[in-house]
Amino acid sequence: MRSLTEVQNNPFRDAISASRPLIGVWSMLNSTNAVEGLAWSGFDWLLIDGEHSPVTLADAMSHLRTLAATPTIPIVRLAWNDPVLLKQYLDAGATTLMLPYVQDQHEAASAVRAMRYPPNGRRGVAAMHRASRYGRVRDYLQRADQELFLIVQIETLDALSQLDAILAVDGVDAVFFGPGDLAASMGLTGRADHPDVTAAIDAGLIRVRQTTKAAGVLAPNPTIAEHHIRAGFDFVSVANDFALLLNAADTAAARFHSFAGDRLAVAAS
Repeated sequence: MRSLTEVQNNPFRDAISASRPLIGVWSMLNSTNAVEGLAWSGFDWLLIDGEHSPVTLADAMSHLRTLAATPTIPIVRLAWNDPVLLKQYLDAGATTLMLPYVQDQHEAASAVRAMRYPPNGRRGVAAMHRASRYGRVRDYLQRADQELFLIVQIETLDALSQLDAILAVDGVDAVFFGPGDLAASMGLTGRADHPDVTAAIDAGLIRVRQTTKAAGVLAPNPTIAEHHIRAGFDFVSVANDFALLLNAADTAAARFHSFAGDRLAVAAS
């Protein structure tokens, strides 16, 4: 039985080290019921989206508590690469963080400093918070780094041009390619599934593979998700809860409207 008063290894890092693709789902609904239900669907990881969804710090804490009772590993995406936000979410117990729109090594290094306590960084020190089990993990300040995993997003052509420098930053554990913003930066707004976007991401993966860092990606559709898994990505987002709900709802509505129309046609004849 693991001790509840010791810093634990990061579960996402442990899963990545198993050398198989980790399949994930994006959560945008900000519903603990949806998060809990999805967490028993068989996904390896679930991302709590604080950038493009109305997820507050308190919401994220509720989702983390919910996921703690399931086999699915949580990732929390913050709204921005901001040291104040990082401090709050780290204290709240988020251990695997994704930061959007990281453009160069300086922004990546800033994120690393915000995640580490002095003298190696600038994270503010608190005596009691959820991450340290409210002060019960006695050596949390000395060993917190081993519990954390930092993912930075590569979302523009500028970031791609700086990829090697970003990967060289000690403390960046993984990069994650975002096809939506990348497509926009390539003049292909709204076309995340364009072949040129996929090709640019494939080229980025080759560069990541020359390092010890992990690579993740969001897939805009199932066909591209399968492509990314075959290509060798370490973790792939293959669906999001909002799209799953709307697709199922649209299909059901269309089916039964059609059925109702057929019945009316029969009655009229």
